[in-house]
Amino acid sequence: MARSWATFGVDLHLEPTGPHLRRGLTDALREAVRSGRLPSGTRLPSSRSLAADLGIARNTVADAYADLVAEGWLTARQGSGTRVATGVAPTPSRPRGDSGVPPTGAAPPRPERRRPAYDLRPGTPDLGSFPRAQWLRAARRALTAAPSDALGYGDPRGRAELRTALAGYLSRARGVRADPERVVVCSGFAHGLGLLAGVLRARGVRTIAVDSYGLDEHWRLLAAAGLGMTALPVDERGTDTRLPGGVGAVLLTPAHQFPMGVPLHHDRRAAVVDWARHTGGLVLEDDYDGEFRYDRQPVGALQGLGPDHVVYLGTASKSLAPGLRLGWMALPPDLVEEVVAAKGGVDSSGVLDQLTLAEFLTSGAYDRHVRAARLRYRRRRDALVAALTAQAPAIRVTGIAAGLHAVLRLPPGTEEAVVRAAAYQGLAVHGLTPRHRHPDAVTEPLDALVVGYGTPPDHAWSGALDALCAALPSGENGSDLRFPG
Repeated sequence: MARSWATFGVDLHLEPTGPHLRRGLTDALREAVRSGRLPSGTRLPSSRSLAADLGIARNTVADAYADLVAEGWLTARQGSGTRVATGVAPTPSRPRGDSGVPPTGAAPPRPERRRPAYDLRPGTPDLGSFPRAQWLRAARRALTAAPSDALGYGDPRGRAELRTALAGYLSRARGVRADPERVVVCSGFAHGLGLLAGVLRARGVRTIAVDSYGLDEHWRLLAAAGLGMTALPVDERGTDTRLPGGVGAVLLTPAHQFPMGVPLHHDRRAAVVDWARHTGGLVLEDDYDGEFRYDRQPVGALQGLGPDHVVYLGTASKSLAPGLRLGWMALPPDLVEEVVAAKGGVDSSGVLDQLTLAEFLTSGAYDRHVRAARLRYRRRRDALVAALTAQAPAIRVTGIAAGLHAVLRLPPGTEEAVVRAAAYQGLAVHGLTPRHRHPDAVTEPLDALVVGYGTPPDHAWSGALDALCAALPSGENGSDLRFPG
């Protein structure tokens, strides 16, 4: 019979098998140690406790313990009880044939893929700069002040403290016109986009317009909701917002188009909001890195031009860390109930992190962190531009006035070779071409790298720059690519 116990903190499922109870118990305990379910040093229940739990004689348990002590699996000392012997390492299971030996036809283990020495892929901030001490202080204050009912299931829109803090911050820093009652907390941008895609489909929307350059993950989410997509060209003025007929919504990154890095021109901003007012369409605004700007005035949120027609989506993924899984939506009034229903009527984000972020925002710690991060990323951006100017002068750098990534224009036909050269240098970097998924768009695909300068820790930044410059062509036509083969 399968039994379990909960003594001295141990909760283990045992299945003594075979006709002999002592041998079956001994084998079950040995296997628990061998498999790692009972780690070294774990104190086992007394023979009396385990016997009572299993409903067997105490002597049977004592004899099984004695057998395993003799074999070296357990130790028994007066006053210390019976424990798993120190230094006993779990034995990994291996496929075996009927004879008990590994089958001769077993495939050899796959070699592990070498981890790149440097990571310049876009999308992640410098995780080493997460403000741990400040976050911990905010968490202590938030948890101390929180009422007991804050730990319940709560409002499906999210904690009122966070929604209020977000409404104030977004209004002040991003020009968002948001009432706390219309803010819904979600588990990151992808979660929010998935909810909105389902709501749009339920409303009868069949087609959504997206940039011709963008993220695969977003396109997959929209397609999974049953939405068709039409591509919008991107040029030096941002996304072309002349929307074709039949489109019911549009997804944009107006402050800093990803990945091209250009802001949406003010004429096009006004045009897309006017389109939404006249057609009843919906604009989804992804403000993924709007807080980071360097050489220009900040571009306010598009939502401020039409709060009844634009959904504003933001996250803590770039400003703090994606692992927090905290995002938010500022919704038009008529969309709140539908989005809450799509969430299933429950708050899907951790209450303690929500309360901590609310405290972080209201105390001013968030503003201080963003200002410090902005300065650090600007220095990295400047170092990137300086290194390219000195070592790869043929490379044109664009999209650097804001954000955490830059676009490096390459000679035509060289992108794939440069990505391979970068890999040879131990550098992970993304090409631009995989971001272009819609051949029906007017925009011609470009050869370029999308370089994220937020990801490497400070101590690795100079090495990452050296590896990048070593992989880039220094001539006009890319004939001098520096990698073997």
